[in-house]
Amino acid sequence: MNSCDPVTLDFYAREAETYASRSSGSKAGRLDDFLALLPQRAKILELGCGGGHDSYRMLSRGYDVTTTDGSPEMARHAETLLQRPVAVLAFDQLCETRMYDGVWANACLLHTPRPELSGVISRIHDALKPGGIFYASFKAGTAEGRDGLDRYYNYPSPDWLLAQYAPCGWERVDLEEASGGGYDELETVWLHLTAMR
Repeated sequence: MNSCDPVTLDFYAREAETYASRSSGSKAGRLDDFLALLPQRAKILELGCGGGHDSYRMLSRGYDVTTTDGSPEMARHAETLLQRPVAVLAFDQLCETRMYDGVWANACLLHTPRPELSGVISRIHDALKPGGIFYASFKAGTAEGRDGLDRYYNYPSPDWLLAQYAPCGWERVDLEEASGGGYDELETVWLHLTAMR
């Protein structure tokens, strides 16, 4: 298994139009908090952009945003909203070094297989400039599995997830738990992490 689980990608291929049209991106407060940690016109990488709504908000505020998604179908929908190219990028294909002031990964790395998550986090660490900020969110749990829509999730506990960040030597990692929902409209516990390189 690689960082693009084929069954999960098939789901997003089938549901891309519906998913993109209903998604309004992350809650404004979390994106605002992330942007407040960055310099004006910062260079930002968005991973797993979905319909492109978060990139749209960042671009409208004058940030230099590179928008990506692992699903070609989702990337095409984001391109329609943004009126600019969106790269198709699997998380394990990220290879830049000290390129970005921030990396925004809202509700996407939760699809990365557990054995590969630490390596993906390391790639993100490498892609950030010193002092760069990385935000990601995950659905909490105790063991990897699939949801009712057959999408793969790594379902981490807080302790397990923090251990995946540890090898990179982040300057700081903050974790917050909060209740929320998702595309399946089920109540869930979310883990929100903000890390500084």
